[in-house]
Amino acid sequence: MDFLADCRTRLAFDLVANTWNPVVVWALRHGPRRHVDLRRTIGGISAKVLTETLRRLEFDGLVERREGAYALTALGSSFLEPIEGFGRWAAAHGDDVVAAQDRARSA
Repeated sequence: MDFLADCRTRLAFDLVANTWNPVVVWALRHGPRRHVDLRRTIGGISAKVLTETLRRLEFDGLVERREGAYALTALGSSFLEPIEGFGRWAAAHGDDVVAAQDRARSA
């Protein structure tokens, strides 16, 4: 399979390539949250970066703003499964990646 600039697979990779996209989607999995609540839930994200991420996710159709809070759309909810898959992979293989990085630094 080729990964052309306009292919759907590249589009999906772009969604997960931004560090904050999956984090914000995951933080919204239990229902709508206000901006301030999301900031409290997500460690290490500035208000500016959260706003930019929410706008990008709205543009992509994954999030919508309802009555002052942000919520997942049906499309956003469908993104939870692949995020969960990444989480399972990280739990199973994260230590292996860290060990490889440590070996590379020591070499």
